[in-house]
Amino acid sequence: MAMAAKDDEFYLRYYVGHKGKFGHEFLEFEFRPDVYLLRIMKEDDANWPEPDRVGRQELEIVMGNEHISFTTSKIGSLVDVQSSKDPEGLRIFYYLVQDLKCFVFSLISLHFKIKPI
Repeated sequence: MAMAAKDDEFYLRYYVGHKGKFGHEFLEFEFRPDVYLLRIMKEDDANWPEPDRVGRQELEIVMGNEHISFTTSKIGSLVDVQSSKDPEGLRIFYYLVQDLKCFVFSLISLHFKIKPI
């Protein structure tokens, strides 16, 4: 295992899989700060839709000495993103949250598939 070049570098990879009668079945996640995580750190939620009766989303990130938090309404689809005042920033938020949700739901699903010792 190689050591990180910088103290603040972050990388996460998870793989689970097998080769069976249906071929190679696997689930793999990879999170790097150079994708949406670093880009979201430069965004501002001032022009994003305010939380409403449909719901709210909150995201808080601490990376190194940086701390940022976002609040917006629930986003149903990319149509909601494109019709906002800041479609580029909200798109970055949307995809990051989708990746995080997928990761968490898959971990929850795996939890129930693990056989007790």
